[in-house]
Amino acid sequence: MIKKTVTMSDVAKAMNVSTVTVSKALGDREGVSEALRERIKQKATEMGYRIHTGGHALKDGLTYNIGIVVAKHFISEPSAFYWIMYKYLVELLQRQNYYGMLEVVEDGTDGSCEIPNSVRDKKVDGLILLGQFSDEYIDKLIANYIPTVFLDFYGSREDAETVLSDSFYGAYILTSHLIANGHRKLGFLGSISSTSSIQDRYLGFYKALLENRLPLRQEWIIGDRSPEGDIHKTFSLPQELPTAFVCNCDESAFRLVNQLTAIGYKIPDDISIVGYDNHVYSTMCQPHLTTMDVNSQAMATEAVDIILHKIRDGSYKRGRTMVAGKLIRRDSVRNLNNI
Repeated sequence: MIKKTVTMSDVAKAMNVSTVTVSKALGDREGVSEALRERIKQKATEMGYRIHTGGHALKDGLTYNIGIVVAKHFISEPSAFYWIMYKYLVELLQRQNYYGMLEVVEDGTDGSCEIPNSVRDKKVDGLILLGQFSDEYIDKLIANYIPTVFLDFYGSREDAETVLSDSFYGAYILTSHLIANGHRKLGFLGSISSTSSIQDRYLGFYKALLENRLPLRQEWIIGDRSPEGDIHKTFSLPQELPTAFVCNCDESAFRLVNQLTAIGYKIPDDISIVGYDNHVYSTMCQPHLTTMDVNSQAMATEAVDIILHKIRDGSYKRGRTMVAGKLIRRDSVRNLNNI
């Protein structure tokens, strides 16, 4: 078992002061009286918190770095959803006196990509895997015996610590919203085999159809991305279209709206569109998208809390953590009930 690491937060709690005050005291920075500085240093020593002469904590060989590993195609654009998640992770880690080290790998869909140097060289205390990775690649990473958390995806490992948005229920709620507005011909836009999140959203969509005895028409299940994960600029649409589409993400919904508008359809008068994520594309879109808000900050908070617990206690287990979303109603859905 890994011996529990005493953090600045632990010292702050024991002294009934803020973590910022403890950081200033241990780093010999201004803003703390000499008397309080000495009391904080004494308490830190009593609790087993070692102070490096440079002001950084070094205890039991810890680096105070967390590797945040993401496949390259997930952060190909500055506005990508995972850049937002990465920003939250770094900010949360900084509050705990950790550094978030971004590790971009070429492809997370098979086991061929290389293990990051920070893992090989033991420059990180833990890993947060962000996005989607194959079981083969996950096995290669975990073979290095580094505490690991999966964020926004899951694999087949039973022993994994995983933080997810509730994609199944979220898509179920979105689809039910369309059905409540009179829609009976429904399509799904998303490459089902691409990620666990897309697959769960498809299954939530399908559950809503089953409950309402509505047909699942295969020609209305449309892929939205390449095998490498790049979202298509336009989609292969059938001649007959549904009255509404559930899209697996806001970016795909945004591109679908633009494609349909370009060929003469009006949204939502002719076809209603809903997205997923409540990301930047939802309000770039005209009309603004009805979507499911993914609480990415709450997901990042859970992931950071779990990884730090695992670093302090090697036997710590949290299992599967699900973060609920929220339906955001905007202007992209037409009510057909009064027609």
